[in-house]
Amino acid sequence: MAKLHYSTLINAPKEKVWHVMLDDVTFREWTSVFNPGGSYFEGEWKTGSDIKFLGPDKDGQMGGMISRIKEARPFDFVSIIHRGEINKGVQKMYESGEDFYENYTLNEKGEGTELLVDMSVPDEMKDMFSGMWPSALEKLKQMCES
Repeated sequence: MAKLHYSTLINAPKEKVWHVMLDDVTFREWTSVFNPGGSYFEGEWKTGSDIKFLGPDKDGQMGGMISRIKEARPFDFVSIIHRGEINKGVQKMYESGEDFYENYTLNEKGEGTELLVDMSVPDEMKDMFSGMWPSALEKLKQMCES
């Protein structure tokens, strides 16, 4: 398992960053970096809620992640546990102990917001995410600052 860390400083208040990052319409826009075919979620950003992250693969088949919101503190922190995946429409839960996490921390920095992203991924996905996250954060930053 690889542990990844990313950060960016956004010239916008935490509340705006939170909403741009997690509201349905804007979520779809900035996460398009990860899936050009479109990425969206089904569920709620509330502690204990089940949530799925979905989008078509290159063949148009539905894929994504089966997850749970471990903790959500509006405008401050959200922790996601990825519990399984969907591949070509078929759900497969991870074996016990294989859950992967994705955490977002928002810190006030002057009049702006420092966004920290910490996550664990399978080793074979490290390079892919390392190539995508900087672009995704830049897109999110631009959306928040406009």
